[in-house]
Amino acid sequence: MDIKHIREIAKKYAPEQIEGCITQQIEIGKNICLTDETSEKIINELSKAEVVRELMDQGMDLADALRELARRIRLVQSGFKKDT
Repeated sequence: MDIKHIREIAKKYAPEQIEGCITQQIEIGKNICLTDETSEKIINELSKAEVVRELMDQGMDLADALRELARRIRLVQSGFKKDT
């Protein structure tokens, strides 16, 4: 996860704009939000930035929104760990 990209995108674009970039990337392979990565990585980072921006729009500051994103990712990942 490239926090720099996520932070920049979340600051610059509204959630609807980020969603549009995700759609553009899926449909035509290009978007205006993020262009310097592989298609899979672009969609991944845009999706994360969208979550961060939505949290910011709800009143959370950027640092807390990034922490919340990380917490959610860890929560999802922990669901995939096998019990030993």
